[in-house]
Amino acid sequence: MARRGVPLTLDRLEATGSPCARCLFWELDPVRRDRVAEDERAEEKQALVSERLREWGSCGRVLLVDGVEVAHVLYAPAGHLPGAGAFPTAPAGEDAVLLAGLWVHPDHRGGGLGRMLVQQAARDLVGRGVRALEAFGSHGSAPGCAAPAEFLARVGFRTVRPHPVAPRMRMDLRTALTWREEVEAALGRLAGVVRPAPAPAPERRVPAVRRDDGDAD
Repeated sequence: MARRGVPLTLDRLEATGSPCARCLFWELDPVRRDRVAEDERAEEKQALVSERLREWGSCGRVLLVDGVEVAHVLYAPAGHLPGAGAFPTAPAGEDAVLLAGLWVHPDHRGGGLGRMLVQQAARDLVGRGVRALEAFGSHGSAPGCAAPAEFLARVGFRTVRPHPVAPRMRMDLRTALTWREEVEAALGRLAGVVRPAPAPAPERRVPAVRRDDGDAD
């Protein structure tokens, strides 16, 4: 099974079949959201994500399994996501980008795709100089498309503002990735230490020189 992450585009978001492709929770405040008719929400979502792509750049990743779009993650600065104000633990940190939609197709859940998406998002953001990724976790009844708090904790987030329903959680990107890279490097060095030493080369025997004493002076 080949798995590959690619930058988010409007076509790829639509191809996943995700409900996020027509959800406006993050992009609009409640008043403006209620004014958008149900049959217009997918088009409105595309317009708002397109605007985000133009103004801020890459704002998500899509995972392909055997060439088929099956999962995605979206993220952006809080200024692009007025709907995040609905969470009781808002606002997000000023130095952070917000995780604003993480979805994996039900047929592919439990296989580590969510973790892979978060790791790819983190690497993308570190390359752009972002210090932290924040998310509003869910303990069962949080508003909108919040990711489960237990999942966020497993992939490297820590709680910075506790709440029984919607804690705000944070991943310090440079620390998290530096630690992971140092561990990988240490494991590589350890593998080099315990690698079996090469077998010694067989001893070369020098042929004896035969001497004819009868011809000696």
